[in-house]
Amino acid sequence: MGKSKAKRFGRPPFSPAGAPKPLRSGEAEGGEAAAAAELLEKLQDPSADVREFACASISKLLQQKQTIPAFVQRDVVRCLGPMLLDQSLAVRETATGALRNLSACGGFDVCDDMVTKDVMTPLVALLKQCQSGLEESNGSVKGTKDTNKNYTEDIANEAVNLLWNVCESNSTAVSIFNREGCLPVVLQYLKRFQTNVDLAVAVASCLQAVTEDNPDLLSAFDSSAHQLLEMAMVSSGKTVEHILLRTLVAGIIWNIKSTVPSGSQAGTVNAILKTLSECLEPDAGEAVIRLKEEETERLKTSPELGVEGSVDDRGSSEVNEDEAMEETPPKNTKGNNDISDLLPRSKQELKQATSLLLAQQTALEIIVNMCCSEEPSDDEWEELSSSDESDAFLENSYEEGGKLMSPLCLSAEVHTALMNHLVPKKILEKTAFPNSTAVDICTQSPAWKPLIKK
Repeated sequence: MGKSKAKRFGRPPFSPAGAPKPLRSGEAEGGEAAAAAELLEKLQDPSADVREFACASISKLLQQKQTIPAFVQRDVVRCLGPMLLDQSLAVRETATGALRNLSACGGFDVCDDMVTKDVMTPLVALLKQCQSGLEESNGSVKGTKDTNKNYTEDIANEAVNLLWNVCESNSTAVSIFNREGCLPVVLQYLKRFQTNVDLAVAVASCLQAVTEDNPDLLSAFDSSAHQLLEMAMVSSGKTVEHILLRTLVAGIIWNIKSTVPSGSQAGTVNAILKTLSECLEPDAGEAVIRLKEEETERLKTSPELGVEGSVDDRGSSEVNEDEAMEETPPKNTKGNNDISDLLPRSKQELKQATSLLLAQQTALEIIVNMCCSEEPSDDEWEELSSSDESDAFLENSYEEGGKLMSPLCLSAEVHTALMNHLVPKKILEKTAFPNSTAVDICTQSPAWKPLIKK
């Protein structure tokens, strides 16, 4: 979405059930190495339950950066890779979640190493198997342990998030995405946006990353792909998650705008900016106040949901959102502080507030790209700045009265749509200092405190 790729170190990890407490930072490195070796050995156990427990334990430990080197040194990628195609669906899910954590918490170098260790081969195979499973059973593949759990969609969700992480960090992964025909596979998942918005959001996030500056992929977007994206962008869902989905899809459509027929360009631009304008409409401060009041009222009637350390429907234990936010590099500008997936069901209102802020940040970034899509490359800027032409340009940019003259750099379609949907006005409204009442609410609630920065 931005002009440069930035790894989402704050990407919400997968939180498996039954995982042990993570090692504390004060423990000896020898203890971490021993734990890693023991858990990796258990991946070869003939019992699916033991393999699942090992994957879940590794997944939990990989959320802590200090434990990652011990696993990387023991070739965790090649150990977990075969688990993505394990006969047990539960093992597949927890193994994919563990690799997702590794990609999210490990950084650029770890993601590069994962691609070098060929994580893409089992990952692509898993994605295609999930696609076949959804097509054959209409997504109703159930596990034997929990008849209410849709393993196919849950595994696909973890796999798409893993795919997103490595593709955003590594150009080789993007090339493999192109070569292996992953686009129609993930688009099949996107079709479920009306019934599984979380999976659709993961797909849209991934596609927004892989469609940026990827001309080799453009030819794969046929009329059916365009139709699906348009349907998702104009979907009628009212939840915050649907707002985020529509915003992400708008970004995808902008990235592939060159594949839109010339006669439809103006209409497409108008639809994109209409979507972004609607995303910017809600006042985030007022939303925070309303959602916090709803949370307080709900916890009064269901006090058990407010217990610290409560679990969500996957059995994931609550983690410290402040720590997750603090680990995010300050230069991270791609909306990557989203910790909504870390939140248990008792924090559903906080998840909605986080998603709204992420959606609005994403919308603003897309608008920036729409207004700067033809900006010079870094080399061109360097060449321009070192020449006399830059001085001449600056001289010609001022009127006699000293006012700066800006050349018309927007197409008529973009300019018209920006004005018709009051986008400049809504952007200016976002520059106001946050609602003081909302800030006070977040200050007083540790779980909500990270929203102040967002």
